[in-house]
Amino acid sequence: MKATPMIWSGRILTGLFALFMVGASVVPKLTGMPVAEETMAALGWPPGYAFAIGLIELTCVVLYLIPRTAVFGAVLMMGLLGGAMATQIRAGSPLFSHQLFSLYLGLAMWGGLWLRDASFRALFPLRRTAS
Repeated sequence: MKATPMIWSGRILTGLFALFMVGASVVPKLTGMPVAEETMAALGWPPGYAFAIGLIELTCVVLYLIPRTAVFGAVLMMGLLGGAMATQIRAGSPLFSHQLFSLYLGLAMWGGLWLRDASFRALFPLRRTAS
């Protein structure tokens, strides 16, 4: 099967999403960087939760990157992103830069999957209406 520009776009979008999640969220939590615990504390999380959340995020990203489990990983990641959004709303964070950031990430994640996976596109086709 020949990789089309659409498939390559999906792979690139998927890669960018995964790199962002791992670099900006997973690594700081798993390595115990002070910024991770400080951010969690500012959002109302008790100390010690950052590592566990980092493991959950890493698991979701890995599942998303494996073709056979990509949809399952995306669903789990969306649940995680929904929780992050709820936390930002509860903390009273700014709307477009913080509260909706999880939505932006989710759209990139699902868009990457849609572009790279023909069977997923078959489930959610884009159709033009006749005019």
